[in-house]
Amino acid sequence: MENNFVIIMAGGIGSRFWPKSRVALPKQFIDILGTGQSLIQMTYDRFKDICPPENIYVITNESYSGLVKAHLPQLDDKQIIKEPLRRNTAPCVAYAAHKILATNPDARMIVSPSDHFVERKDVFNEMMLRGLDFAGKNDALLTLGIVPTRPDTGYGYIQFIEDQNKERIYKVKTFTEKPTLEIAKEFLNSGDFLWNSGIFIWSAKSIYKAFEKLEPEMHEIFAEGAEYYNTDKEAVFIKKAYTQCTNESIDYAIMEKSDNVYVLPADFGWSDLGTWQSLYEKYEKDYLGNAVSGSNVLVRDAANSMVMVPDNKLVVLQGLDGYCVIDTGDVLLICQKEKEQEIKEITAEVKKRKGEKYL
Repeated sequence: MENNFVIIMAGGIGSRFWPKSRVALPKQFIDILGTGQSLIQMTYDRFKDICPPENIYVITNESYSGLVKAHLPQLDDKQIIKEPLRRNTAPCVAYAAHKILATNPDARMIVSPSDHFVERKDVFNEMMLRGLDFAGKNDALLTLGIVPTRPDTGYGYIQFIEDQNKERIYKVKTFTEKPTLEIAKEFLNSGDFLWNSGIFIWSAKSIYKAFEKLEPEMHEIFAEGAEYYNTDKEAVFIKKAYTQCTNESIDYAIMEKSDNVYVLPADFGWSDLGTWQSLYEKYEKDYLGNAVSGSNVLVRDAANSMVMVPDNKLVVLQGLDGYCVIDTGDVLLICQKEKEQEIKEITAEVKKRKGEKYL
């Protein structure tokens, strides 16, 4: 247990959840499900039985370190890893791996986003412990693959090579980024494709070796600071290191290139809560299929809509079917759920016309 570590990635801005998620307060720090807990608090609680509390780290942009501390006051300051710049997930993982390896050379790591939803925590825990056991015994990079329930075009897919092994952990054949609907249907029917959850498990040594082999330049950037990790000189070194790093995802930099990638198929009621549609699916709905957050909403002849409005505002919905209605006080978004992928384009236009005030 003392060799188990968890790295929670909490540096994203949740742009697809605009206007509720903002640069100053991204979705991981919001109680977006109405449970009384923010997503990062739910994520932390999920991992409390996996490793000692002192082995749970949160890696985030340095501008969010105060938010992390406010939401997770039980964390020691050294458990909040601060990134000086946004450089995607590859530098994030490389930094965390070097830091943890300097802490414990026998470390096994779970790397997880901070903003996912898990329905069945007991099954999740069992999967995590199985994965950590596998990572401790094998030089392998393990990812969690979610058994798909529909032909979703919003997720990446993992194809695996099924064989008869007692661990039910399989070699990965291919990664496919978000496919078309027709291809997603083929994937679902084939039975050997899983959704890419973005949750990874490996030993610190294995991911260290993977960077050394596949991303030697990035590896060297962080290796140069070996003597500084977990000292008062770490922050100064990391500031310089991040200016030299390219903006790359861990999937592109390592997982898609490595020959020792495995997948553990899992089914524990997972959602990445990446879009308003995914949130709508998790919300309780009325008899017309409306998911409503807001205590002062009147619905007349409206159906299948996601509504999130302030409690102190009277909102009347009439004639809408399949819409997102999101009111944050200073911004009102009304868009078709099926066209919510355009939110990134909308925020780009808002930035161009109105500056960053509403982002």
